[in-house]
Amino acid sequence: MPEPTKIRPLGALRDSARQVMRIMRERGPSQAQFWMLALLIGTGAGFAALGFRLGISALQRAVYGADDVTMASVAGELPWGWLLIVPVIGGLAVGLILDRFTTDARVRAVSDVIEGAALDGGRVETREGLASAAASLITLGTGGSSGREGPVVHLAGVISTAVARRIKASPITGRELLGCGVAGAVAASFNAPIAGALFAHEVVLRHFAVHAFAPIAIAAVAGTVINRMQFGGLTEFILPDRMDIGFYVELPAFMLLGLICALVAAAIMRGIFRADRIGTMVMTRLGWPRWVRPALAGLCLGLIAIRFPHIIGVGYETTAAALTGQIGLPQAILLATIKAIAVAITLGGRMGGGIFSPALVMGSLTGLAFGIIATSLLPTFSGNVNVYAFAGMGAVGAAVLGAPISTALIVFEMTGDWQTGIAVMTAISLSSALASRLLRRSFFFSQLENRGIHLAEGPHIWLPRNLRITPVIRALDSDAAPATDLVRNIAASGQTLQQGTTLEKALQEFDRTKAAFLPVMSQPDPDTEPQIIGVVYHIDALRTLNQALAETAAEEHA
Repeated sequence: MPEPTKIRPLGALRDSARQVMRIMRERGPSQAQFWMLALLIGTGAGFAALGFRLGISALQRAVYGADDVTMASVAGELPWGWLLIVPVIGGLAVGLILDRFTTDARVRAVSDVIEGAALDGGRVETREGLASAAASLITLGTGGSSGREGPVVHLAGVISTAVARRIKASPITGRELLGCGVAGAVAASFNAPIAGALFAHEVVLRHFAVHAFAPIAIAAVAGTVINRMQFGGLTEFILPDRMDIGFYVELPAFMLLGLICALVAAAIMRGIFRADRIGTMVMTRLGWPRWVRPALAGLCLGLIAIRFPHIIGVGYETTAAALTGQIGLPQAILLATIKAIAVAITLGGRMGGGIFSPALVMGSLTGLAFGIIATSLLPTFSGNVNVYAFAGMGAVGAAVLGAPISTALIVFEMTGDWQTGIAVMTAISLSSALASRLLRRSFFFSQLENRGIHLAEGPHIWLPRNLRITPVIRALDSDAAPATDLVRNIAASGQTLQQGTTLEKALQEFDRTKAAFLPVMSQPDPDTEPQIIGVVYHIDALRTLNQALAETAAEEHA
């Protein structure tokens, strides 16, 4: 008889868990339950980010005998043939993974998470996301030149998507769960809880609704705790003890630095997109299978790494050297240029990784080069040259991401230096302002725009482009439909809509025809004539768009 007594509490616990899951599916999570889900997702995202980082380091040590912190120093002593062949093998593995597990042989990253938040109720692709994480880990571990934040953010989105599907979350809840995953991943990647929470709001959700702040902050804290369990409370970069500026007299120099950083950011982004177009054109002309493309990119990277091993991996060793002033002016300019070329080859070659860490590398080198020149021209009025590297790192990163608030906080939290905030914010504000004029969109929204997904303009533009008329079609035999003969006469005049037409095109047709309703035709088929399947009233289309905009506004301003 003792056995059932032992088992009964476990059975009761299991039954209670099932009941909680059923209630969440039917009614949505309560506030307390949502906070527990945020903690769960943040913890999972933290472990995903930690595992990804440790996996890259383990692969780098196995292949090169060094991790990212000492890569440039150690890799330079390796045989040139090894530096050449390793990125090719890594690129080949990446190409085969993406060819097998994705439909378009493309790595998923932050832009896909933004798309999932806006269009898919906070869900992202699971199979493609896992394949992208594997491809990015191999890329960064075998000589690719990119960042680790993009794949980790999408991997966190995979975790939140699994939870959202499990509880059948509404689109609003799904987006907030996605925000929790992003916050946990960013916080764990950079040991930056404040920036992680704000990144989720500023970049992914694109609003600062109060009701979403608490769970996202909980997830960011959870991700940070996971990071600090492994690495302690140390910042990513150790700065010199003296980091000061000549205060007001020196601020015009930081304003000029911000403008220069905007130009650098624009060059980086245009270089990446141009490399992608060139890669697509070359592969099309050669007619080679798409899995070859990352291997060709790896070959180019290997050739560069023979002379400039600092391009391998994320590039934290180079960034640390720039922030501590260990690089001279000619070397800083050269390293920044070579790094930009390597990043364009990596991402344009459809290898894995993100853009943020490379932007920090090139920003720190740009700021250092500028600072060396500025302080040599006016040494009496100048502070520490390293402050310029610090400000440049934030200015280029903010311009590339289109996220000045979270980028500034990431920079502060990665370095632990809050005393030079006036210099950093000055450079970031000017770089963000000019970059928005030069490019109109951030790197992530430019990626979406290139795929025909228009989200940058706001919900009043992208909602009608993505909503379909299908839910508001009235069948011909319904009581609310007009007379069948009248519908057929209008259809015969050519004033029709196609099944599956977007709300945007439907409203344009209503404006052109001034009709109160339009017949809807079935999709054209080679074997059969299109048939009238119903009608759509202008007022129904407008009501649908208004309801969608109202729901978006309610979510953003709750």
